[in-house]
Amino acid sequence: MKIEPLSIEGAFEISAPVHADHRGEFSRFYCESTFSDHGLNTRWVQHNRSLTKVRGAVRGMHFQYPPHAEIKLVQCVSGAVFDVLVDLRAHSRSFGQWLAVTLDSSRHNAVYIPRGVAHGFQALTDDARLIYLHSSTYAPQAEGGVRHDDPDLDIAWPLPVVEVSQKDRALPSLSRIQPVEL
Repeated sequence: MKIEPLSIEGAFEISAPVHADHRGEFSRFYCESTFSDHGLNTRWVQHNRSLTKVRGAVRGMHFQYPPHAEIKLVQCVSGAVFDVLVDLRAHSRSFGQWLAVTLDSSRHNAVYIPRGVAHGFQALTDDARLIYLHSSTYAPQAEGGVRHDDPDLDIAWPLPVVEVSQKDRALPSLSRIQPVEL
């Protein structure tokens, strides 16, 4: 496995070799010993999946406040997404900054998202499917989020945004959220 640091501290893009033959393909998504060797989380308590049916739809930007702050490991298993991370950690050098990684099922790459970093994505294909590993269980009382179209963030979504949930449209701007104290 290849684990490459991203510009937000504690975030990584992860890729693994793909073994292919006449039957199809095989690749690794997670390996406890490799993650441990790199000082990454190895305890996952929740596994989720999502399907985004329409190209251009946006989900996010979501996170959880402590004590339920979570680490996420996300991979696109069908289609492709423009995966976005926003640093919301109060004392981080990159507070308020965002980065994006294209997760593509044909590349078998994943993104490791540290606590205090919001996550969202835009589907680049119809029927984009993601799987997520979470270090903490979902806690509605700790739920947080920031608007995908906040002008202060100015996220450069690659496609016109065609669909956003009512809940995500109601999220506050960066200037109105409480930074995450870890």
